[in-house]
Amino acid sequence: MTTTTLAVLVPLLPFLGAAAGLLLGRSAPGFVRPLAVLPSLASLVIAAVVAGRQGGGPAIDAATQLTPTGSVPIDLALHLDGFAVLVAVLVGLVASCVQIYSTAYLRDDPRYPSYAALVSLFTSAMLLVVYSGDLMVLLVGWEIMGICSYFLVGHYWETPEARAASLKAFLVTKLGDVPFLIGLFALAADTGTFRITGILGSVAHGGLDHPTVIALLLLAGVAGKSAQFPLHTWLPDAMAGPTPVSALIHAATMVAAGIYFVARLLPVFAESGAALVVLAVMAAVTMIGSGLAALAQDDIKRVLAYSTIGQLGYMSGALAVGDRGAAVFHLISHGAFKAVLFLAAGVVIHAAGTNSLAAMSRMGGLAKRIPDAYWTMTVALLALAAIPPFAGFFSKEAVLVAAEHTALGDRHVAPAAAGWTVLVAGLLAAVLTAAYATRLWLLAFRGRGAEAPDHGRQPVAMTSVLWVLAVPTMAFGLTVGVITDWFDGHSLTPSLTTAVLSTGVGLVGGLVTYGAWRHTTALAARTPMGSVVAHPDAEPALVEIEALESHTAAYGTAGDAPDPADPGRLLLGPLHRHAATGFHLDALYAALFVRPVQAAASLVRFLDREVVETYVRGSATGTRLLGTAVRRAQTGNVQTYLSALLAGSLVLAVAAVVFANVNAGS
Repeated sequence: MTTTTLAVLVPLLPFLGAAAGLLLGRSAPGFVRPLAVLPSLASLVIAAVVAGRQGGGPAIDAATQLTPTGSVPIDLALHLDGFAVLVAVLVGLVASCVQIYSTAYLRDDPRYPSYAALVSLFTSAMLLVVYSGDLMVLLVGWEIMGICSYFLVGHYWETPEARAASLKAFLVTKLGDVPFLIGLFALAADTGTFRITGILGSVAHGGLDHPTVIALLLLAGVAGKSAQFPLHTWLPDAMAGPTPVSALIHAATMVAAGIYFVARLLPVFAESGAALVVLAVMAAVTMIGSGLAALAQDDIKRVLAYSTIGQLGYMSGALAVGDRGAAVFHLISHGAFKAVLFLAAGVVIHAAGTNSLAAMSRMGGLAKRIPDAYWTMTVALLALAAIPPFAGFFSKEAVLVAAEHTALGDRHVAPAAAGWTVLVAGLLAAVLTAAYATRLWLLAFRGRGAEAPDHGRQPVAMTSVLWVLAVPTMAFGLTVGVITDWFDGHSLTPSLTTAVLSTGVGLVGGLVTYGAWRHTTALAARTPMGSVVAHPDAEPALVEIEALESHTAAYGTAGDAPDPADPGRLLLGPLHRHAATGFHLDALYAALFVRPVQAAASLVRFLDREVVETYVRGSATGTRLLGTAVRRAQTGNVQTYLSALLAGSLVLAVAAVVFANVNAGS
């Protein structure tokens, strides 16, 4: 087969698996799990073959016109460059691991067939975005992911948290998609094509007339899809969905799509220095704000959610300084270790019977109960904190080196202001990242108190994929010297200055957090915490549902816990209560947008019911009365009809005579 034929199969196989799973889910349930796992594995293998054939060389393009439009054509096009083929391998790997993990995690879930089909469709949509060479076809995958996320985040629709989270995720991302769609049409109007190669060629020849407006419109959609400030608020709440869904969204699909889109079209954004500065500021606020918020969360998955927002901020920062190689390098590295973190968190929640770090800190022996999750999560947290030699160190250093070069004037793609903004924010975020990673590890695995409930040995399907994903978490960064061909040929090697500086501040953040934990850990024994639901025989998904419900019932909120033994509370001081609520952005948006819209909707409803319907009811009443009057004249008596006819004729004759006399007299 040709490379392009194989590339077509990569998104097609998961799509066919999704369709078959939906059709056979009820009639042949025994085929559901194979139809979920095998297409994803086959897609992964083919994606790896495509990546090997592409080999970091010139991009492979293929296209056929999808439909004539009369103006800008829409093509079914493939664009396979080094970025695309590597990201496709990441998507296939994470999706396959998620599908295998889910066979055990949701083993008794009656809605597993639809869940597995939606995960396959989600995977197919992301692969379509990755390989697409036409923006309209890319938009199809972009929007399919949005609707899939709505259904998957709301999988536990019995819980109010899941229902609210799915609706919020859908609405916030759609809010960004409106200007995004306008930006796509404006871009096509300026360049005369939706083809990515055509757009980049037009930009290279100065064919873009409105670069700033187009870039800012597109950034709105990217901010929504990739959870960047100010449209990031949906992502922490999306933790109400199943843990494997969280791993898929955070590691390889939805939130990665926005970053990947900007990397694909970076020359468009580079045409506007103002847009790059806006992107740099957005990335800086996102990195620092999410780091502070992560340090205050009690739900282990919400810590990881804010962590994802911050790491996406690093990727946005790399794009803001004009280095898409560093951005995609960190995207792939982050995808590996973040998938480990979320899937391991699912094991931890099942073993502990709670998602509360405060409750886990009062349990002893949790690490011994789940050694696979303990060791792989430790490795992934080290990668998250950018400790060498793990993958996160090399990819984060690539971002900081790119920012340093731009700030010092060694690169001129972006303004120096963008470079300094990203560099300073990146170093501050490195401290916060190490701090919340250390806090999570200490509270989850170094608790003191009663023995953790024994749920027995975790299923092999859940633990085996942790080690599969731990391999790239540990080793991917070491390939930095040999994969440059896939990343535009730019060097991704760390520089000594930024490596020492960022690693140093990261170690400081971790050590300070450890010192705060030593200071506060004595309080844990004196302050019991609730929200533990131990069900040794329950499937992991059921434990997660009950843990989510009990956390809100015990503490009154999904994210925070009034725990005086929390080192994050000591480190943040009075800032803690603000950070725990995401700096009240949800309340601000409710005041600025939600309540005014609800008030406007109430006014429209009042006008519709009391004004518009009054006229409608009045016209109906008038017609009914007229019909009643006419009906009374219909007696069925022929003599009456003849008398009325003669009387009418007489009246007309008299009127005619009178009218004639009047005219004659005048």
